[in-house]
Amino acid sequence: MNTFCFSGEAEKKYALACLEFAKRLGLIDDSSLDAVALRCQAENAKRKQMLEKGEIVYGLKAFPLSVYLDYELTRFKLDFASEKDPIKKNYSYTPISKKEKKAYYKNNRDLFTRYNGDKFRFSEVDMIIEKKLREEQYEDEINNILCKLS
Repeated sequence: MNTFCFSGEAEKKYALACLEFAKRLGLIDDSSLDAVALRCQAENAKRKQMLEKGEIVYGLKAFPLSVYLDYELTRFKLDFASEKDPIKKNYSYTPISKKEKKAYYKNNRDLFTRYNGDKFRFSEVDMIIEKKLREEQYEDEINNILCKLS
């Protein structure tokens, strides 16, 4: 029995779309929820062994299933945005022009404001903007999969 605690059918479909995309990208071999449960068990066993050996474990000692799913989905998105090598083999990233990045910077100035009100210069946040645009591209891909699932 899977206890993922989805808040509704839409959240479950979104998770399944993310898992399917991760499979297409080569990040996982199986996109089923049962496979997520197996990966969670394996991660928890690995952490338990590390603790028994006195090694440092960062984060939780053991993942509840729903938390592990969130962890995986977040990792997939961050890996995509960072253009990791395994993904590059299976996906052709759309080039992002400097013009697109500058437009994002201008349209989202509030994201690039420091606590005391002064702004980060474009050159200081160029890489961050590129990752934000990649995250948007990721969401577009997920929405394409969701359209096909509906």
